[in-house]
Amino acid sequence: MILTMRSLSYLVLLIIMLLGLTFASLNSGIVSFNYYLGTKEIVLSLLLVCVFGAGIFFGLLVAVLLWIKAKRDNMRLKSRLKVIEKEVENLRSIPIKGD
Repeated sequence: MILTMRSLSYLVLLIIMLLGLTFASLNSGIVSFNYYLGTKEIVLSLLLVCVFGAGIFFGLLVAVLLWIKAKRDNMRLKSRLKVIEKEVENLRSIPIKGD
């Protein structure tokens, strides 16, 4: 049986879902979550998924901000390069005196 990319994607998704289900069943205990505004009783697996999701969100946010900064710097450097290349071209077209 030849696996296509779509069926391989479904297989990976199924494995991730099964791992998530076993993770949730192994961590089904209730824990007390203390935060600044109060305390809440929550299932440990849900708390871990929320914290993991928040970590992914903030990690992607930092990555996007760094990517935007790099793109902005790249555009600035390209514009400086154009100015310098034009200046070099103008300097090459000036005849040398004394020859």
